[in-house]
Amino acid sequence: MSLVRVHNLGVSIDGFATGEGQTLEAPFGHAGSRLLDWMIATKSFSAMHGLAEGTDGVDNAYAARYFAGVGAEIMGRNKFTPLRGAWPDEEWRGWWGDEPPFHTPVFVLTHHPRPSLEMEGGTVFHFVDASPQEALDMAREAAGDLDVRVGGGPTVVRDFLAADLVDHLHVAVVPIVLGRGVRLWDGLEGMEERFEVEAVSSPSGVTHVTFDRRR
Repeated sequence: MSLVRVHNLGVSIDGFATGEGQTLEAPFGHAGSRLLDWMIATKSFSAMHGLAEGTDGVDNAYAARYFAGVGAEIMGRNKFTPLRGAWPDEEWRGWWGDEPPFHTPVFVLTHHPRPSLEMEGGTVFHFVDASPQEALDMAREAAGDLDVRVGGGPTVVRDFLAADLVDHLHVAVVPIVLGRGVRLWDGLEGMEERFEVEAVSSPSGVTHVTFDRRR
């Protein structure tokens, strides 16, 4: 069976995986890009945008795993849009322009479903009101033999961890203190007992922590 994976999830040292006050201009709230700067600097991120620059090394090795072998993604509505409540219209098409970087079916969890949105490059956003298990069943069917990535935000990742549906989790612990925002670990006491845990430090100051399900 395909694996359920989480990659490149930046978390502050006080446990926040996104900031407070998301807006159109600030997708990660007051955190800005600070939880992602380590990844933005890498060759893998640059290549995704058609550029040849960027850093190599530990951070790049982890960043490069994001797309490998993934056939579908699940994300929360707040990763797709800053809008809350019922959709005022269907004009909003995501943060990523006409050709989002996913190139797979993407299942957006929302209490307000809307028609699927087909984008350039193979990305199709499906807006579903579903439990983690229901969303995973849909994503697995769409992914075929490939893996399913749970792309965030932190609330969705936490829900999938609480439901024991994640096989591989990669958290990049970033040496900043946010003080407020959305926490990742709340309610997950003892979660580490289900996983083999490994930590690797990077010269950027980031510590890459991976959790792989015990077999």
